[in-house]
Amino acid sequence: MKGLLLKLLGIFILIGTFAGVWFYMDLKSAAEAPLNVSVAPSSYTVRPGSNLHDVARDLGSRGILNRPTYLVWWARLQGKAHGIKAGEYALTSGMTAAQLLDNLATGKAVQYSLTLVEGWTFKQMMTAIHTHPELTHALKDLPDDQVMAKLGWPNQHPEGRFYPDTYRFSRGFSDVAFLQRAYRTMEQRLASEWPKRDVTVPYKTPYEALIMASIIERETGAAEERPQIAGVFVRRLKIGMALATDPTVIYGVGHRFDGNLRRRDLQTDTPYNTYLRTGLPPTPIAMPGGEAIHAALHPASGKTLYFVARGNGTHYFSETLQEHNNAVRKYQLGGF
Repeated sequence: MKGLLLKLLGIFILIGTFAGVWFYMDLKSAAEAPLNVSVAPSSYTVRPGSNLHDVARDLGSRGILNRPTYLVWWARLQGKAHGIKAGEYALTSGMTAAQLLDNLATGKAVQYSLTLVEGWTFKQMMTAIHTHPELTHALKDLPDDQVMAKLGWPNQHPEGRFYPDTYRFSRGFSDVAFLQRAYRTMEQRLASEWPKRDVTVPYKTPYEALIMASIIERETGAAEERPQIAGVFVRRLKIGMALATDPTVIYGVGHRFDGNLRRRDLQTDTPYNTYLRTGLPPTPIAMPGGEAIHAALHPASGKTLYFVARGNGTHYFSETLQEHNNAVRKYQLGGF
């Protein structure tokens, strides 16, 4: 009798083992089966607060997933049943349920991007942010001071505070969080560059270096010239000579600037008219990139105090006013 019970127990264990193996293989087969999606890529959005049961049930009701319960059981076996991340997830042809589960568990959501361009003003940056369809907009139509207050930095002038770069984010990312990231990136860049600066530069604070970098950014698009431009401006600062740079005047003119810088603009006194005022303007005039920041803190040595545009994107640098005037006649006045 005892032997018969042991045989029966062995049979039951064997049946259970076979059943467990069969069930596991069935689950694995379901997990590795392609989702029912079209050839063209589409997406599925997991709302905040949703759990895997909700997602599996919804995918099943849409006909995307054949056996929703199997996905949940497979997730439990893989230790991925909890903590799926909200976001928008790509559904591509040939994607399996297991691959989608991996994406849900790791938060590998669809990413969008927005590039902040070197030399943009705060106004240009905000226009790009306000018109990006995948960002949520909490700052639209707010004046600059309220924008900075919402970001957590009240009483700061916003110009030049945000680092130009390409930033990636998921759909629904807020404009507030986007700008906070760009602001902190600029702070980190300045904090990294400031201790390594040329000890002879005349700036008292990283903010003054940021102002100079913004002027350099607007003065030239030729990367190799930035240290030379910085050198000219630094030497002018040291001897109390006006910076006399058109981009600051244009910034001071503001919305009245129509593309042509006139004599009356150069003669109009604003805090940004560096022809009439010595020293740095009160704030940056644009977003400087990393190369302009580095140049501001590592100006090229030399004796040049002037430069003029050649008309090909580069500049001619001069040590004396006479040499500069000759260069102006050659490159700006056609030799007259």
